[in-house]
Amino acid sequence: MKRLVKLYFLLAVALVAVALSSCDSDVIYDKYNHTPLVGWEKNDTLSFDVPPVKDAGRYRLELGLRTSTSFPFTGLSLVVEHTVEPGHMLYTDTVNCRLADEKGNVLGNGVSCFQYNFIVSDISLNKGDSLHICVRHIMKREIMPGISDVGLKLTRR
Repeated sequence: MKRLVKLYFLLAVALVAVALSSCDSDVIYDKYNHTPLVGWEKNDTLSFDVPPVKDAGRYRLELGLRTSTSFPFTGLSLVVEHTVEPGHMLYTDTVNCRLADEKGNVLGNGVSCFQYNFIVSDISLNKGDSLHICVRHIMKREIMPGISDVGLKLTRR
């Protein structure tokens, strides 16, 4: 009998854990593209394709960034271009990512690899709209070392 009670208790704990860790229903898209740690070249544009949204409304576009300790700067400037389809409406945002403070202390989360999140923009989409998004760095240095991944997340507001 005690064994059965233990089993039911473990099953209940597992169900609660699954329910609490389930995906956020407001997240429409969340994907990362890998870049070579030795260097992300200036002409290497990262592309993301967001499938058609099911509902019209306001959405937030966020940029995720993962870096290593080999990233040589305190900041990173990126251009994020997103095209809304249908209609071919092109929007361009410049995102200035502050990665360390004036003393060189890293502002991201992590120990040897660091995670950052930056708001790109809030956008209005109609039902059935999709997005094609391109991200590239606009730093003076041609090859940017220490960036491992760049990601985009679209959430409903």
